[in-house]
Amino acid sequence: MEIQALAHLLGLPQGEEALRERLGRRGHPHLRPALEAYLKRLQAPPEVFAALEGLGRGAVVTGQQAGLLGGPALTFYKAHTALGLAEKVGAAALFWVASQDHDVEEVRHLHLLVEEEVRTLSLPLPSLPPGRLSLAPYRKALVEFLGPWARDSRVAYALEGPTLSEFFARTLLAFLGPRGLIPFDPMAEELAPLFREALERELEDPTASAQAINQEAERIRTLGGKPPLRRKPGATNLFLETDGRRLLFYEAGTFTDGVRRYSKKELLELLWADPSRLTPAAGLRPVFQDLVLPTAGFVVGPNEFRYVAELSRVYALYGVPMPALFLRLRALVLEPPLGRILKRYRLDPWAFVERGEEAFLDAVRGVLEEFRELEAELLRLVEEVEALGERARALEPTLQRPFRRYGARLRGEGERLLKKLLRTRMARDAVLLHHLERLKRHLLPRGLPQERVYPFAMYALRHLEALSRLQEAPLQGKATLVLG
Repeated sequence: MEIQALAHLLGLPQGEEALRERLGRRGHPHLRPALEAYLKRLQAPPEVFAALEGLGRGAVVTGQQAGLLGGPALTFYKAHTALGLAEKVGAAALFWVASQDHDVEEVRHLHLLVEEEVRTLSLPLPSLPPGRLSLAPYRKALVEFLGPWARDSRVAYALEGPTLSEFFARTLLAFLGPRGLIPFDPMAEELAPLFREALERELEDPTASAQAINQEAERIRTLGGKPPLRRKPGATNLFLETDGRRLLFYEAGTFTDGVRRYSKKELLELLWADPSRLTPAAGLRPVFQDLVLPTAGFVVGPNEFRYVAELSRVYALYGVPMPALFLRLRALVLEPPLGRILKRYRLDPWAFVERGEEAFLDAVRGVLEEFRELEAELLRLVEEVEALGERARALEPTLQRPFRRYGARLRGEGERLLKKLLRTRMARDAVLLHHLERLKRHLLPRGLPQERVYPFAMYALRHLEALSRLQEAPLQGKATLVLG
C-alpha cells in the first residue's frame, strides 16, 4: 500500500495546517537548560543558541543513526526539511542523534567518491551503541582516510568528539549549525536524565505499549497494509544495556533480558544510577522523544513513516498528540562531469536512479542514429501487422484478438532484440561503457541511490556552493542539486 493511502486510511496528521495546530506544546521543564549545557560542551555556533528561542513555540524533529562524517546524504536532507518547516512556523529544528542504536553495521562504513573511485573505510566497531563507542581508537584511521579534508576546520572540529555519536553531532553543527540546527543526543550526560520519568512510567505497565502496537498492527492489516512492527508475548519496548543491549521481557512481575532476571526495584535503581542504560525500542522511541521535546512536526523517511504510523495507540496511551508527519526531501547531487554525460544522452538522472542500466540503454538508443532507424523499421512492421489485423477482422471478426496478440508479441520481441543489440554494441564501445560506469559511481554507488551511500559533507567539502544549493532546495519531493 502506498504511504499516502495508508496515512489517509489511518487518519494520520500531515501538512502545515496540522503542524501549526500542534504548536505551543511544552517539553520537559528542564529541556532548555539541559540543551544549553550540552551545546556549550560541544562549542556549538551562536546561531544554534539563538535557535533555542524557537523551543517556546514548538519543535520540528528529525533523526538518524550516528554515521561517520554525518552519515549518508539523506541525513542532511532530513535536516533541511526540518529546518525549512521550523522556519516557516517560527519553531526550533531538532535532530535526534540515534546514539542508542547498537546496530553498528549501519554506521561503521564511510564511502567517498575520490578521483572517480569509490573508496570505503570500514571500522571494526564492537556491537555497542554509538553513544558508548570511543572515537579515539579510530581517529587516526579516519584522519588518514579523509586526507586533506581532515584539516578542514569543520572536520577537525568534528573529529574532536570523544564518541562516535558526538563526532556525528559535531558534524551536524559544523555544516548545518549556521542554519540553526540543534542536535539532541539522548545518551549525552546532560540529556539522558530527562527520560527518567518516562522510563519509570513504562516500567509500571511494561507490556501495555507492546500490546498497543500489536492492536494497531492488526488494524493496519485489516486495511490492507503491512505493519513493520510486532511484539512477541511478554516483550516490552525497553532495552537494558549491560555487557550488551538486550530487549527486556516481562512475566509475573519479573523482568528478564535472557541472561538474568530483574525486579522492578532493581531496574529503577539502575535507572537512577545511569538513565542511559535503559533505552526505548523503535516502538517507543518517537513517543519518548515527544514526551521530552515540544514536538509539533516529525520529518521521516518512507520506512520510518510506516513504523511511526503504527504508533498512534502508543501515543494515546501516553496522552501525547501525534505530531504532523512529513516525508523528507529526496535529492541528487550532480557534479560537472556527470552533468555533461547526462546532457549528451538527454538522460534524466532520476530515471537512472530508478531504472539503472535500462534507462541508460533507452537514452543511448535515442541518440544513436542506426538504432533510431532500426526502431522506426520495427514500429512500421508492428503497424503493418495492426493494419493486417483490421483487414482480417473485416473478413472474420474472430481473428481480431489473435492478430492483436501477434502484434503485442512482435512488439515485445522486437524490444528485447533491440536491447540485446544495444548491450552488444555497448560491450564493444569503450566510451559507452565508461559513461555507464561513471553514472553508476555517481548516482547508483554500490547499487544504491546516491543519497544512501555518500555523505553530503563530501560535496560540501568539494564545492563551496553545495550547502547553499541545499538551502535553496524545496522542502519535500525531489530535488536535483547542480554543482560547479
